Amino acid sequence: MTSQRRSFKLRGRLEMLALFGGSALLVFAGIAIALQFVKPAPPRQITMATGNPEGAYYHYAKRYQAILARDGIELELIETQGSVDNLELMLKPEGEVDLALIQGGVADQAQRAKLSGLGSLFYEPVWMLARSGSSPRPLNTLQGARIGIGPEDSGTRFLMQRILAANGISAENADLVVESAETSGQRLANGDLDLLFLVGSPDSPMLAKLVESQQIELQDLGRAGAYARRYDWLTMLELPEGTLDLKRNRPSEDLQMIAATANLVARDDFHPALVALVLSAAAEVHGRQHLLADVDSFPTAANSDFPLNSDAARFYKSGPPLLQRWLPFWVANWIDRIKVMLVPLLALLLPLSKVLPPAYRWRIRQRILHWYKDLKSIDLELDDQPLDAKRLRRLRKAMDSIERDVAHVDVPLGYADQLYQLRLHIALLQKKLDRLTQALEGIE
Repeated sequence: MTSQRRSFKLRGRLEMLALFGGSALLVFAGIAIALQFVKPAPPRQITMATGNPEGAYYHYAKRYQAILARDGIELELIETQGSVDNLELMLKPEGEVDLALIQGGVADQAQRAKLSGLGSLFYEPVWMLARSGSSPRPLNTLQGARIGIGPEDSGTRFLMQRILAANGISAENADLVVESAETSGQRLANGDLDLLFLVGSPDSPMLAKLVESQQIELQDLGRAGAYARRYDWLTMLELPEGTLDLKRNRPSEDLQMIAATANLVARDDFHPALVALVLSAAAEVHGRQHLLADVDSFPTAANSDFPLNSDAARFYKSGPPLLQRWLPFWVANWIDRIKVMLVPLLALLLPLSKVLPPAYRWRIRQRILHWYKDLKSIDLELDDQPLDAKRLRRLRKAMDSIERDVAHVDVPLGYADQLYQLRLHIALLQKKLDRLTQALEGIE
């Protein structure tokens, strides 16, 4: 390949580079700007404050842990004393935990405003347990009684102190024992306590142990409707006879109960992409029919004690995001994150798709058409009579130069017909020049 041909090829490539390179730079600039608005990826590890290993909170959290692990999310469980302890951990500015299970009614208004609710998960009834064969006592007659009200930072203690105080019962006129449900259960069975209150799900392993004991029975709290009316975070429920254990007939009679709801709570900075994933896990665990709830009653936005997270509200209205229904979580999340780039990219690519093809065609045709200016100039000069030998030699030299240059022009196959037409026109003009030269030589 001659240096001249290489020069023509290089020039053509530079033209294309200028055309497409500028467009590519524009697209990359758009991508760089759009990347500033791409959401960060969700963390692969999150922490959750649960409760003690014998409680329902921990029992359910273990199931969430297994479900989330299927999507590559590691859920670290933090054992605590209960709801009050969980609330304190959630409110710490250091952000020790991302999620927590908190009993309804535990947080005050100022505390609720600092956290984000993902909904309520299940009912937590107040279970009133007494020595088998003992006569039920209304709560406002428990002066002097020995009453187990749960461990120090538990939701049971918090709720029962409020309920008992409303009935005129306090540490001043009764023995309110603050200790674990396991210890209190043993003391109740041994006759060292008169009553034990436990707040929790019927699925609680600790409740199951207490109900199985021959020395302990469930009793009706009494006036359940009144408590539900006075406290908006309580619900009145009915537990039919034998619901917990048909063989042993536990409870031995229909019970009217009051129940708080367990709230799934997140920090305000909890990654929004994980909200639907966590709630899907909660739905898998709590969506089935339950002793105290119908199928698909939970999780729910109803009875939530905390301001509902906006992503949780969308989940309850429309279900999981469309992409998460059909794709693995991390693939769906990646697509969701980069979709913010589509708008600026489309804004660039759509005009470019209309501009680049015509511009490309124009640049290719220009390699051919710009020679016609010189050819036309020579043709007009050939028609300008009279002609002399010197003038014809100059025009011959110009034509030879054009012919050599055009021989090195390189165009795509689709434009070859136009290139051959140019060469044909050059040949025709060369013949015209030959005729005029011969005619002049004949005259001389």
